[in-house]
Amino acid sequence: MILPITLTIAAAAALLNVWLAVRAGRVRLATKVDIGDGGNPQLIARMRAHANFVEYTPFFLILLGLIELAHGPATWLWIVSIVYILARIAHAFGMDRPAPNPFRAGGIILTFLILIGLAGYALSIPYLTPVRPVTTIVGG
Repeated sequence: MILPITLTIAAAAALLNVWLAVRAGRVRLATKVDIGDGGNPQLIARMRAHANFVEYTPFFLILLGLIELAHGPATWLWIVSIVYILARIAHAFGMDRPAPNPFRAGGIILTFLILIGLAGYALSIPYLTPVRPVTTIVGG
């Protein structure tokens, strides 16, 4: 079974992950910091933006894929997925600005709300979905 929403968003997430790594790498090159953060605030912020993405995105993609596999509502999953990707981009730009700022706060708040919403929906599937009787074909 092909999961078009999950495949599309996983690809977008992979590209976003590379973009976040390149952003941190550019600061590394400019500041000549090979390992660690060198105490550079910009590098620390970019590394945290990248690490934060890596911390949350696997859970998001697993929930997305399993809900899509369970025939979750496609329109809702597309909207949630696009908002998630936009939230993570906003968070990355927010990490470049002094805290608190609306990009960073909005990015993490949306991320949390989306993960909580997906987790709640995933929990509801096995317990609230009507069970269809199993039919057995005899002599088939």
